[in-house]
Amino acid sequence: MMVLSSLTPLFILWAIRGCCVVPDSPFITVCVLLIIIPNVVLISRWLIAKRQGDKFTKFIGKAEDNRASLIVYLFAMLLPLYSINIASTRDLAAAIAAVVLIVLLFFHLNLHYMNVFFAFLGYRVFVIHPAEISDGSGNTRDFVLLTTKATLQEGEKINVLRISNTVYLE
Repeated sequence: MMVLSSLTPLFILWAIRGCCVVPDSPFITVCVLLIIIPNVVLISRWLIAKRQGDKFTKFIGKAEDNRASLIVYLFAMLLPLYSINIASTRDLAAAIAAVVLIVLLFFHLNLHYMNVFFAFLGYRVFVIHPAEISDGSGNTRDFVLLTTKATLQEGEKINVLRISNTVYLE
């Protein structure tokens, strides 16, 4: 669902542009559902994490600003798919196949945290390589941090909510 929510801009553009093969009403309805459902699931996960106290303390090691991934996201996925002219059922099938492949690729490359609503809320994306300081869990696995901070200091202690197994929100 996080990957589908990251495709929100594409579904917005498709709903605006329309499709020659499918009448506007069902096409726009599907696009709106593909915008709303994944984002509601993501927001629900955020609220459930808050309610259940799914909080962790993490220590920052090396923090990599992941804005470059956002550029890749926009140019490698959004623009080519938007420019597809869906004038036949084959074009529609190709567009659907491309979206499925992108979903699989984003999931495999752990880019599922890209979300336009986080950007609108002022969150930045960092890939964190944990510090040598132990958080008590012995977990040294890299994770993605969504934070409103512009910079992170090595050794800094942060309190986060777990959104997924590798994505945390400060």
